[in-house]
Amino acid sequence: MTSRWLWLLSRITRRIWFRASLFSVLAVATALVGIVASPYIPSDMPTKIGSDAVDNILGIIAASMLTVTTFSLSTMVSAYSAATTNVTPRATQLVMEDRTTHNVLSTFVGSFLYSLVGIIVLSTGAYGERGRVVLFVVTIGVVIVIVATLMRWMGHLSGLGRVVQTTERVEAAATRAMRERHRRPYLGGRPLRDSASEVPRSARAVFPERIGYVQHVDAGALSDVARDDGGRVFLNAIPGDFVGPDEPIAWVEGFGSDDVGSQVRDAFAIGDTRSFDQDPRFGAIVLSEIASRALSPGINDPGTAIDVIGRAVRLLAIWREPHEEEEVEHPNVFVPTVELGDLFDDLFTPIARDGAATVEVGVRLQKAFRSLARLSPERFSSHARRHSGQALERAEAALAVEADRLRLQRLAADV
Repeated sequence: MTSRWLWLLSRITRRIWFRASLFSVLAVATALVGIVASPYIPSDMPTKIGSDAVDNILGIIAASMLTVTTFSLSTMVSAYSAATTNVTPRATQLVMEDRTTHNVLSTFVGSFLYSLVGIIVLSTGAYGERGRVVLFVVTIGVVIVIVATLMRWMGHLSGLGRVVQTTERVEAAATRAMRERHRRPYLGGRPLRDSASEVPRSARAVFPERIGYVQHVDAGALSDVARDDGGRVFLNAIPGDFVGPDEPIAWVEGFGSDDVGSQVRDAFAIGDTRSFDQDPRFGAIVLSEIASRALSPGINDPGTAIDVIGRAVRLLAIWREPHEEEEVEHPNVFVPTVELGDLFDDLFTPIARDGAATVEVGVRLQKAFRSLARLSPERFSSHARRHSGQALERAEAALAVEADRLRLQRLAADV
């Protein structure tokens, strides 16, 4: 399980300023390499290259990259706005973390800084005749990188912020979180199935100091605290839960030190919004929000809702994949798991509610429940039948045509 510091580092590396800063530092270092490498250039080579060749190329790069960067930033902001309006605001987080966009903008900013530093150093005469040769060769390489980046950027812009591409990103993020939680349902600890009966009465409650959503739990840090002091930690909150000072995030038992509460609190990352990383339910909720937005009267796009239903089936099918029994790495930490019924509720209840009056959505829902019930009867059958009945009840109340109701009833009977 990822420690809190590695998790924070992974979040930082997904910010656009991080990659842009790295590219900028590399660009400045590249622009100065001519000073270091000039002694190794043959003395007759500078005569073969015009003295103004590098100056002109750097001037063109500096002027064009500033314009291209400004245009790209405005395009990126428009894509974020489109994702917010047409998909869901919760999906904008994934669009903002798009690596291709980060690499393209970082390349443009780095190229601008490279040319700017090159022009400044050229004006001081620090390169010399041989240094100009090195700068010329490097500049040609930079031009090739810029052209390749522009070609990639043009292709990428066609899908940036679009509904299908954004939905694919949400599904991919939800799949990663779902597969990790399926592989390690208790975060490396022991199962806590019923806190009312399994938590000792002598355990002390640990309350959070702020109100928000649990974004990450460092089970390794909790295990270290418990092992060092010979105690046990029982979690009451997992990633995705909304917590506040009125309810404990954990109980501790068997600890001798008084500061164990602060150590336990430090293992919980609490923020204003939910995170996709350790929270498979959040990905499921965002997917259902996309379908609900598509089914709204203002958009009226049942095709997107049908697409989301198919993705929901793929997402839940992860829970039937074979996996090795989870190794207990943290025997002193007890963790509740994500309930499969909650995932069904997150994915299908909003779609069944908002698509009740659309027969094609109802048909696709019933077929999805039938597929899930057949994929894994022991895991999915009860949940699929429950939601099939609820969806049918909503559809019967909303559909005006008797033939549509009979069609859904026949499909529901097969679930």
